[in-house]
Amino acid sequence: MKVKTILVSQPAPKTENSPYIELSEKQKVKIDFRPFIHVEGVEAKAVRAQKIDLSNFTAVILTSRNAVDHFFRVAEEMRFTVPDSMKYFCQSEAVAYYLQKYVVYRKRKIYVGTRTFPELAKLIKKYKDEKFLLPSSDKLKDIVPDTLNELGVNWKRAILFNTVVSDLSDLEDVFYDVLVFFSPSGIDSLFQNFPKFEQKNTRIAVFGNTTVKAAQDAGLKCNIQAPTPETPSMTMALEKYIVTANKK
Repeated sequence: MKVKTILVSQPAPKTENSPYIELSEKQKVKIDFRPFIHVEGVEAKAVRAQKIDLSNFTAVILTSRNAVDHFFRVAEEMRFTVPDSMKYFCQSEAVAYYLQKYVVYRKRKIYVGTRTFPELAKLIKKYKDEKFLLPSSDKLKDIVPDTLNELGVNWKRAILFNTVVSDLSDLEDVFYDVLVFFSPSGIDSLFQNFPKFEQKNTRIAVFGNTTVKAAQDAGLKCNIQAPTPETPSMTMALEKYIVTANKK
């Protein structure tokens, strides 16, 4: 079956040179974007209930832009002035670049990983004497705490925001040839919004092993998977599938 419409379960890209826009124009397919999940900040009072005192930490581990936003939000709500000496360990260049929204980049001690948490852990390992704060959502991949515990560093998790299912009720009678997911939470959202969802002719595209497992556990067939050595990005995986499907 040909692919004419795709729904990506993420916010629409803010840049005009997005690979999704290029894919849409090149393959003549309609691509819509809709976040299946969103985050809601945890109030400072609830953070204090976790026995978090920001003044106790000398370094912050930032795994996402949400972590950056909510760390500084909570600091402001707690009337805590983040010291210039604070060290920032960012999982990717994108997170480090986003940090500039809050700090003068060249005047801070910022350490950047390549993309994965194990890569960032190699940098963290060099600073074992620091007291690390890990701002996170209520959902956290096991690899993060497991890796930090293996390193033997002094760290504490602070749940600063929650991952919440978005209301998708307006999509009930809208059908797409391909649904694209990037996290198990996205799969959960699909079935919380549409408990009677049946895959039928809908193709499911998934990014990452944990998302694959969540989809399969929910009884879905994963037609498109990324990353792979041949298709390291989701747009590449989609294009490969579309080219084959639309030839028929």
